[in-house]
Amino acid sequence: MDFQSQTPAVVTAIRQRDLLITWCRLYARTKRLPNLSEYEPGRLKEEAEDLVYYSVDATAWPPVLTIESEGTRMATAYGQTGKGRRLDEYVGPRLAASVMPVYHLCVARRCPVYTVSHLEDADGRKVAYERLLLPFGADDEITELVASLKTISPDGRFDLRNLMTRTDLVAAPAVRAVIDRGLVGGPVLSAGWADDLEFG
Repeated sequence: MDFQSQTPAVVTAIRQRDLLITWCRLYARTKRLPNLSEYEPGRLKEEAEDLVYYSVDATAWPPVLTIESEGTRMATAYGQTGKGRRLDEYVGPRLAASVMPVYHLCVARRCPVYTVSHLEDADGRKVAYERLLLPFGADDEITELVASLKTISPDGRFDLRNLMTRTDLVAAPAVRAVIDRGLVGGPVLSAGWADDLEFG
């Protein structure tokens, strides 16, 4: 699965971009992975139902991701709660082959990863599944990931129930981006960089 190197502008949802820009500002301040305890986006409470928190054990490869809390919307989409379970076990073997490499890439590159997949609900309405992964750590070692998982339909209303379990996600996402421009392998972000981003 090939991923393109991108800037934060690849993220289209305004609220997801707000989450990302807050992460970038913390990174720019220390030039290290942000600590989750310092992460306080302005709309964090509004986004709670779309956020999933994972603990990361990267002492071996592949890393083990455990669901620490789960947004109620994603529990509805998967048809079950996942708190306390390993992510690979939660999504099951059919989806793990396409889901886990995205998370593993985020851990390996230690920078945000963004994907968009095109799904259909039970009534055939098209749904865009937008996933933004943000890495956090201590002493520059990854200890947590936060995932913002958005489901949006051009038709407006759609049926979220069991959306992920009735949809074949084995096909690669339509958008596959590593947000590393100025973060990894390029000029380090200046402290004012995130303030100059446009939110169009």
